[in-house]
Amino acid sequence: MKMCIRATLLSMLLTMFAISTAAFAQSASESMHEAGHSAENALSHAYHGTATAVDDTALTAKVKTALHEDKITTGTDIHVTTVAGVVTLRGAVPSSDVSRHAEQVAHDTTGVKGVKNKLTYVYDALKK
Repeated sequence: MKMCIRATLLSMLLTMFAISTAAFAQSASESMHEAGHSAENALSHAYHGTATAVDDTALTAKVKTALHEDKITTGTDIHVTTVAGVVTLRGAVPSSDVSRHAEQVAHDTTGVKGVKNKLTYVYDALKK
């Protein structure tokens, strides 16, 4: 009888161990799958972030070149930054007309999605 109880208990313990091992293996497998998916997403975001930064740098250079080659804005103190295709113009220009023109030049540059004009007018302020 004791032998039968021991055999039954041993059988139950082995069954419980097998079930818990399978559950642990499934959980570990799911965790590894999630970790792989997270790493894939991180790599994708890093790639797209780098690609956007490269595009923004090229766009900044194109806008600076266009402003430098324009007869109205050449020689002005205009700083250009670009984030996700949106160009920001900063600096001092002689008048509001020059500011509006610089904004138009930036806007007309291929690839620009938007323009934030934060230029100040040096001579307009002095006239008042």
